[in-house]
Amino acid sequence: MSTKEILLELRTQKGLSQDELAEKVFVTRQAVSRWENGDTVPNTETLKLLSNLYNVSINTLLGSPNKLVCQCCGMPLEDEIISRNKDGSMNEDYCKWCYADGTYTYSNMDDLIEVCVKNMASENFSEEQARSYLKIELPKLDYWKRYEELSDDGQFEEFKKKLISEINDLNIEGMPKVEKLSALVGKYVNLEYPLPGGMKAKFLNDQTTYLGTQLESEIVNGLCFGVLANMEFILICTYEAEGTNPELILYKKR
Repeated sequence: MSTKEILLELRTQKGLSQDELAEKVFVTRQAVSRWENGDTVPNTETLKLLSNLYNVSINTLLGSPNKLVCQCCGMPLEDEIISRNKDGSMNEDYCKWCYADGTYTYSNMDDLIEVCVKNMASENFSEEQARSYLKIELPKLDYWKRYEELSDDGQFEEFKKKLISEINDLNIEGMPKVEKLSALVGKYVNLEYPLPGGMKAKFLNDQTTYLGTQLESEIVNGLCFGVLANMEFILICTYEAEGTNPELILYKKR
């Protein structure tokens, strides 16, 4: 689709008139009309406003002229997994797992490789092949090329260590000690827990990236502990295969 078709479709899906859209992005109705007729294209600042309004990337607004890949892990980027800056705007250089709300989540390439290998390995692509491929390709990406410039001097790693210590100090019966925490997007770990009275509830935001891990119970076969945390809380739950029968064990404000 062309830019003019995309802009018209997104406005229509949002249920906005040209006048209403113009007011939201601080332009005239005539400007909106010119975009949708293909006479002009929104400027950079207006594209940012449209991106936030429609929750799509600027690349999508322009008809996807570029094939976006995460500049930390190399994953192809679709709008739903593009990371966010602290102000909520999209950062089209990274996925949600590698950059969360203005923070880079990986400072060690080997740790990232081990996470990626588990997701890349298949019958036709062994873990060793995946590991070798990543060791060649990751250093070519912008984040690792500019690591000294972009890194936070280990502040995020220190935060993770402190969080791990807090979690282990809880001494949850049957749960092994946490050794590592990885970035996890809420959408994929937001389980629905049963509450008294037959109600159910979710506690996470699907769009937010958390730190977490999965651990096998030391006591009950087939039972896993899920650990999720951020700067505000620690959540610990249990569940069976494929996330079935979830039970909230602890939700603690930090």
